[in-house]
Amino acid sequence: MTRRLLVIIVVLLAVAQVIPAQAATAASLHRVYATREGLVGGTTANGHVIKDRDHFVALPSRRGLAGRDSGDRTVRVCANNGRCEWAPVWDVGPWNVKDDYWNDSREMWTDLPVGKPQAQAAFEDGHNGGKDQFGRKVGNPAAIDLADGTFWDGLRLTTNSWVTVQFLWTGSAPHGTVRALSVVRNAPRDSATEVGLAAPYARVPLACSVDGESATGTEGTSTTWYRLSTGKYLGAAHIAGAPAVDAC
Repeated sequence: MTRRLLVIIVVLLAVAQVIPAQAATAASLHRVYATREGLVGGTTANGHVIKDRDHFVALPSRRGLAGRDSGDRTVRVCANNGRCEWAPVWDVGPWNVKDDYWNDSREMWTDLPVGKPQAQAAFEDGHNGGKDQFGRKVGNPAAIDLADGTFWDGLRLTTNSWVTVQFLWTGSAPHGTVRALSVVRNAPRDSATEVGLAAPYARVPLACSVDGESATGTEGTSTTWYRLSTGKYLGAAHIAGAPAVDAC
């Protein structure tokens, strides 16, 4: 009996060695028009009171809304200047509130293709008579609002702009959570060039890990850094709950 059990274990181990690990699926990515939200002192759809130079985004559907002080819905938004910010979705808007344009099965405007925001279609193509779901004339193609800190400090924008947005919860990459506003750099050292920010509560994907310079943050001190995306690194000292990931 013991010998048979040993044989079974050996066979199972051999089978496990030849089954490749399932690769993480990529999160959906779309290019959309971004506007600055402002509204300091106001309250977002999830109950957050907007601070000066705050860091979060708004999307036009509650299907993309994170809970208060949560990053379970986080986006990576990147500007044409190469800067990116990882920020939680804490508000709903602009224009529509039922336009989850990033979903294969969207809640409203099912006649539009995935990735085409209704406000953009209304502004550019006269969709719905050029109006949003409330009957308002759409004055710009905005499909994401950026809090002031995300707009000015994260992306260093000076005017409303086209940006690339990745809806990170739609992918399956391992992730960790940022506890405090953190600088993202183009190499695994604090002396490297700043290329963006990770906002508090943002849930960031961890593509791989690399040994770099020692860094200190909310999670202590570590020489481990994570690549969040190509040319974008954040130290493990700034990321809570990070699982083990492969080396870069």
